[in-house]
Amino acid sequence: MEGSSPAHIVIDHRSARRRTLRVAVVTETYPPEVNGVALTLARVVQGLRDFDHDVQLIRPRQAAEAGAAVEEAGLEQVLVPGIPIPRYPNLRMGMPAGRLLQALWSQQRPDVVHVATEGPLGWSALQAVSRLRLPISSDFRTNFHSYSKHYGLGWLQQPVMAYLRRFHNRTHCTMVPTEGLRAELQQHGFHRLQVVSRGVDLSQFDPAHRSEALRQSWGAAPGDTVLLCVGRLASEKNLDTLIEAFQRIRAGRTDTRLVLVGDGPLRAPLLQQCPDAVFAGQRSGLDLAAHFSSADLFLFPSLTETFGNVTIEAMASGLPVLAFDYAAAAELIREGVEGRLVPRGDNAAFVKSALELSAESRGQWQRYGASARQRALSLGWRQIVTQFEAVLCSVISHAQGSSAAQPVVRTA
Repeated sequence: MEGSSPAHIVIDHRSARRRTLRVAVVTETYPPEVNGVALTLARVVQGLRDFDHDVQLIRPRQAAEAGAAVEEAGLEQVLVPGIPIPRYPNLRMGMPAGRLLQALWSQQRPDVVHVATEGPLGWSALQAVSRLRLPISSDFRTNFHSYSKHYGLGWLQQPVMAYLRRFHNRTHCTMVPTEGLRAELQQHGFHRLQVVSRGVDLSQFDPAHRSEALRQSWGAAPGDTVLLCVGRLASEKNLDTLIEAFQRIRAGRTDTRLVLVGDGPLRAPLLQQCPDAVFAGQRSGLDLAAHFSSADLFLFPSLTETFGNVTIEAMASGLPVLAFDYAAAAELIREGVEGRLVPRGDNAAFVKSALELSAESRGQWQRYGASARQRALSLGWRQIVTQFEAVLCSVISHAQGSSAAQPVVRTA
C-alpha cells in the first residue's frame, strides 16, 4: 500500500472546500499519561483536527478522571472502564467494549477506524469493525515481545509475537515507524505494513532553551561535561550499560555529570548503584526541552524501542547522539556526523564509543549537534500527520474500492 492519497479522496490543505474524514481512534493510553505512545498519538489526533477531520477518541477512563471527558471542537471522547497494567501502575488497560463500539459505529459510521494499541480494548475494536465491515488501520508502537525477556518471561516471546501478528494482520494496514521494523515484522509474517515516521515539536525542542542555571543546579560548571539519558527507569532500557559508561568516563574525567530524566521501578536501585547521577524525575513541556538542550551528549542504551522518540528530541535540541544501530537512530544518525552508532546488543562497544565520544572536543560536539538539528527539521509534526492522513485515505480506498462512499464534503 502506497502512502499517497487515492484519486477519489483528494485532500488539499490550501483549499477552502475540502474533503474531511471521520476517524475513530482506539487507544489504551493517552495524556496526561506520560509515555511515547500517548504523547505521539496526542500529536496525531491534534494534527488530524488541525486538518479539519473529526476524531472520535475511544480510551480507558484514567484513575484521576471523574465524570465525562471534556468535549472539544472536532473531538468526541468515549471513555471506557480500565484496569492498571502490571508493573506500570500509572497506566491503564482498556476493558473489552465490543458491544459499545458496535452500537456507536452502527449509529454513526466512521470513515476509518485506527487502533493504536493491541490490548483488550483494541481487540474488541477489531471484532466490531469486522462485523460492521469498516476500513481499519493499526499502529505497531511497542515491542511487547522484546520486553518479556527483561522481566524473566522470555518464554512468552513467541506467544506474544503470534498474538501481535494475528492482531495486525486483521487490519487493512499496520503503520510502523521505520524501514528496519517493517523488514523485521515482514520476516515474522506481518502483512500490509506502511512506514510512517514519528514527529518532533521543533519549537519546543530547540538548542535555544539551553540554561546555565539548570546546569548549575546539576553541579555542572561551565566547562563540565553533562551526559543525558531520557526515558523510563526500567529493565528494558538497558541502563546498566549507561551506568558503566558513565563510571568509566568519570574515572578519567571527574568533571562529568550524568542526568537521568524519567521515573520507574529501577529508580531506587539505580540511585544506590550510582549516587553521583542526577535523578531529575519526569519532566514535560519547556522544562523537558531545557533538560535536553542544557546537556552536552545524549546517551541512549535502550534495546527495545520501536522508534525512540527521545532520539529525535535530542537531535532537535542540538545534541550529539550515541545509540545502538536500530530504530530511529539507524535511520537518522550517521556515524561521525550526528553522533555515534554501535552494533545492536554490543554493550561493550557502547561503553567504548561513549568513552571516545566524551574525549572529543566541544567544537566537534557542536558540529555533531548542528547536523543533528538539521536532520530533525524534516520531522515536524505537520509533515508526519500528512503522511498519516494519506495512509488513512489509502486504507479507505483499498478496503472499500473506488466505488465506496466518499467522505463528507464540508466547508471550512
